[in-house]
Amino acid sequence: MEKFIRDRFNDAILHEAAGRYGVAPDAVRMLDSFESFIFEFSRPDGDFILRIGHSSRRNQTLIEGETEWINYLVAGGVSAAQAIQSQTGNLVEPIADGHGADFLAVAFVKAAGGPPWERWTPALYETYGETIGRMHALTRDFHRDGQPRKRPEWDDPVFEFVDSFLPAQEIIARDKYKEVCDYVHSLPKDNDSYGLTHQDAHGGNLFVDEQGRITLFDFDDCGYNWLVNDIAMVLFYMVADAEQPVALAKQFMTHFLRGYRRACTLDDRWLQEIPHFLKIREIELYAVIHRDFDVENIGHRWAAQFMDGRKARIESGVPYLDLDFTAPSLG
Repeated sequence: MEKFIRDRFNDAILHEAAGRYGVAPDAVRMLDSFESFIFEFSRPDGDFILRIGHSSRRNQTLIEGETEWINYLVAGGVSAAQAIQSQTGNLVEPIADGHGADFLAVAFVKAAGGPPWERWTPALYETYGETIGRMHALTRDFHRDGQPRKRPEWDDPVFEFVDSFLPAQEIIARDKYKEVCDYVHSLPKDNDSYGLTHQDAHGGNLFVDEQGRITLFDFDDCGYNWLVNDIAMVLFYMVADAEQPVALAKQFMTHFLRGYRRACTLDDRWLQEIPHFLKIREIELYAVIHRDFDVENIGHRWAAQFMDGRKARIESGVPYLDLDFTAPSLG
């Protein structure tokens, strides 16, 4: 989060946002403040998450597009954290920041359960795949009526990381990124392969309840992309800190795709494109870590582990995951 956003946020804005959703300010508890200010609160009708972001990062139209899509998915049977209306019936509540811009408040039903980290099983991998597949099956019909798109394309500047955050001397990494993006730009787009996607549906953005039901949340990065990119992002983080990433990837993808195909068709030719989407995320994450840390002295275990040897791997063109995605055993 940019410093000026933190500086403009204050108790008065929080109090106003809480009131818009019918709760007292002292009933709201902060959870996080990385990209937005995240709080939780309870009312007689349930537990909820309150997110307050700034219009300089995501404008009101973008957030309306996010909440409309989430609620469309929920109405179609996808297990996702539904956006709720404010006391005045709005899905997005603008609150002036005193400097000519707005903070934008939105609230969601709190997902049931907890993080999946200690609960992964082959059966849960299949549930994961079926959840993503159901989302993709529904998104194929979203806005077929010609309504204007409110969410950005995958290459929109709102999602730009590499040019902004990667040091200028990282010439080879920049060239590798342009090369893979140019390739992806050449891929065909049709209603079966391209549409509105989550783009960040990793294990940190879902909860699992006691019955093994997955609920997706944090659709803040949703945008138009190839559907297979969602699968690539899921896989990217699933194996990111695995001791044997290829072995885990084989096991995971076998079960994930079995579940996915129960809910959504998938042409096998798209599996061949997964390495390119993995490479895009690899270089983008490399850039984000450059933004967030002193790469010579990273005080964060996961980031340090990711960066170990990463520069050489990117510059040498080593695949993020050395796996044959055309293998019949993958689904």
